[in-house]
Amino acid sequence: MEPQAPASAQSRAILIPRSMLVFTPLYGGLVVLAGVLGIKIASLGHWPLVGDLAVESGIFAFLLLVVISSAVAELHGTVVANRLVRFGFIPLIVSMSLLALVINVVPPAPFWQDQEAYARLLGQGARMQFAGLVSYGVSQTLNVTVFARLAAGREGGLLIVRAWIASLLSQIVDTLIFITISFAGVLPLWQIMEGQIISKVLLSTIMVPPFIWLFVKLGRKLDGV
Repeated sequence: MEPQAPASAQSRAILIPRSMLVFTPLYGGLVVLAGVLGIKIASLGHWPLVGDLAVESGIFAFLLLVVISSAVAELHGTVVANRLVRFGFIPLIVSMSLLALVINVVPPAPFWQDQEAYARLLGQGARMQFAGLVSYGVSQTLNVTVFARLAAGREGGLLIVRAWIASLLSQIVDTLIFITISFAGVLPLWQIMEGQIISKVLLSTIMVPPFIWLFVKLGRKLDGV
């Protein structure tokens, strides 16, 4: 016979939805992965009217963050979704701190010749790290807020449209904040922003509608709804 937990412990037990057991670690992993993926600049090809488009590859992970936070807002409410966004700072700050430690403090082995390349690819200046933290917090919170506000009075309707609009606004704001903080006074801001904004709008339009439908459907299935 299996031992039973004390009644007091059972009364204090918090039931966590199965969808959150899946989405929370996935969200935390993507927060860290977005920065690593962003090292590569990806080509989106040539498009009529706008020409050649390129974007940092972290956008693919970042759009999944947008989708997950929107799905959590749809399934469990704005408070839970915003809490998920705030908890995302933990893996983000820990990963930044560990990278800084390994790059700047831990000495490389005498036979390892790739320290400079490693530092160049994974190292970020304090200004860009600060920009990443601010842009993440503001854009993700904005995404959840806009998504929830658009749902007011619609009883969950227009899911795909709400997620798409929220992602567009949050990605534009993310770009404006990150590039302004990172490069103000160093590079011409609009020349950098223009292509990034167009690319992110394009990818948001392609990725967000199918993925928000998929994640909400998956979440409801996991929760038995």
